[in-house]
Amino acid sequence: MSHNPATTRLVPVERLSAITSLIAECAVFDGNFHSTRDQGIKVDGQLNGNITFELGGTLHVGATGVLENTRLEADYVFIEGKVIGTVIARKALEITGSATLIGDASYDELIDIHPRARVRGKIEYRGDIEVPAS
Repeated sequence: MSHNPATTRLVPVERLSAITSLIAECAVFDGNFHSTRDQGIKVDGQLNGNITFELGGTLHVGATGVLENTRLEADYVFIEGKVIGTVIARKALEITGSATLIGDASYDELIDIHPRARVRGKIEYRGDIEVPAS
């Protein structure tokens, strides 16, 4: 797929460049996307359903992308558009200044939220947190 990957701060650009699946701008997809392989998908259109990568996975919600009533799970999640639902990023979650997230998000390693991002929901770190002994 020939496209210029967006500028990221956490998600490796080679992960975005390797994406081969696309839901195109102005396209509407109703249903679930599920993969047991380390693949990637970019959503520039509208998706009503879930996206799950059991192993690895890169999800790029483009600036024109809208995902509703969704549960997203991948190693890398890069959001520029609008997501209404639950997001689980096992390695890195990046929410840009053009993004809107209405719902809860969790991450295991890294997070970057642009100051202009609009987030309504809970953000939770799923990794271990050492609590100092009192």
